[in-house]
Amino acid sequence: MAHSVRRTFAALLLLGVAAAVLASLGAWQLRRADERRAVLAAIEAGRAQPPLALTPSTPAAELTPWRPAQASGQWLDQYSVLLDNRNQEGRPGYWLATPLLLDPPDRSAVLVLRGWLPRGAPGAPPPTPPAVPAGTDTVVGELAARVPRLFELWSPGDSSRGQLPATLPVAGGVVPQVQNLELLAYAQATGLALLPAVLMQSGGGDALVRDWPQPSVDYNQNQGYALQWFSFAAIAAIAWLAVAWRALRRRSSPAH
Repeated sequence: MAHSVRRTFAALLLLGVAAAVLASLGAWQLRRADERRAVLAAIEAGRAQPPLALTPSTPAAELTPWRPAQASGQWLDQYSVLLDNRNQEGRPGYWLATPLLLDPPDRSAVLVLRGWLPRGAPGAPPPTPPAVPAGTDTVVGELAARVPRLFELWSPGDSSRGQLPATLPVAGGVVPQVQNLELLAYAQATGLALLPAVLMQSGGGDALVRDWPQPSVDYNQNQGYALQWFSFAAIAAIAWLAVAWRALRRRSSPAH
């Protein structure tokens, strides 16, 4: 009899824990759905705004992510940087970032993500970025709050690999390769007064690919997962009730 009670108690405990954990997973998926819905709303709100002409005096409040924007100025090709490990449809490659000088006297500029170019064969040197137009050029695209980050792996063999040089440009005309690029560090290395936003270029007459990644906004998927977790939690709860009901019936039944 005592063995049966212990087994019943253990079953009720496990089923109760399972129901609670499964229900919490369902609630977590609903929160993820809300987060993705908020991201989608922010993207749609940004893209619905009128195009913004970037100038050195553009207020930071106007630099809304995903807002259409354009800038006119001179390319500072000597400050170009390659962002490594950016894939495009499964192909490894780089993003090319180059500042566009908006006002020469105060060295104000906006950092432009110009596009993607493929990596060469293993052991091959990095690709040569396409030349920028001479003189004043107009660039159109969408704004981003920062350069999208990539998970960084620490390399014990070369601690400087993937890091931004302290000063740009690099001697010899070498285009630095970095994993991630922070605007503050880039501004310090170049001496430029950068706008607190990045322009993701959407058009151009070169061979760069400009298919920029967008955050996942499929909240319906999370809602489907939530429904599954809640269903499993309901099954565990029903099983808990069934075990408890049988245990009560056994206790209330007269002994034979």
